[in-house]
Amino acid sequence: MTAPIEMDIAHQLGLATVRARLDGGIGKIGSVIPGGGRVQHHWDGNTMNFTVSAMGQTLRCTAACSDTNVHAVVDLPPLLAMFGAKIRDALSRELPKLIK
Repeated sequence: MTAPIEMDIAHQLGLATVRARLDGGIGKIGSVIPGGGRVQHHWDGNTMNFTVSAMGQTLRCTAACSDTNVHAVVDLPPLLAMFGAKIRDALSRELPKLIK
């Protein structure tokens, strides 16, 4: 098993606003994947659990929200682990866009 990708996204939106923006923007993830992807999500308290499925692979992810930060964790399946650095770069660019 590979180490997950973890990142923190600082914000000044407050908990309710950041949750609403994540909830409204999560579907956009599928559009940045070549060929498209399927995104499913649900909330467990202030943590959004979501999966992104494309090309036979599924990423399992969490986004734990607080008043000033979103802590994202992305578990990569073994086949995608070899692209971990590129995936991290893409996530660093795209995840902050979900809350803006």
